[in-house]
Amino acid sequence: MSKAEVDQYLKGLPEAAVFSIQALRKQVLELVPSGEESISYAMPCVKLSGKAVAGYAAFKKHIGYFPHSGNIVPQLSDELAGRKQTTGGFQFELGELLPDDLIAKLVGLRLKELSEKYPDLDFQLY
Repeated sequence: MSKAEVDQYLKGLPEAAVFSIQALRKQVLELVPSGEESISYAMPCVKLSGKAVAGYAAFKKHIGYFPHSGNIVPQLSDELAGRKQTTGGFQFELGELLPDDLIAKLVGLRLKELSEKYPDLDFQLY
């Protein structure tokens, strides 16, 4: 799995979806510079030490963000107010950019969770 597969995923998506996903992709990779891009559960994702940190997918009318954990989104439910949320992810509009500080919190919480669950693996907090 690779960056090329993520690039292939983006082909054919509406321009607004590509804009949002490319921005999110860049935000996550800046926070996890040694992250590996791949496709997981049929969506682009960034992994660290083989474990998913952040996933995102385009749908007909929205983008979904998925931290690959049921514990992350509920911790930020106040900050995500007004967005459709589940324990496993949340939605945002096609063409929308998410704030850097929100992405930093989402990724930071996931990395913290992974470091606690897998203490023998390296999950640098940026």
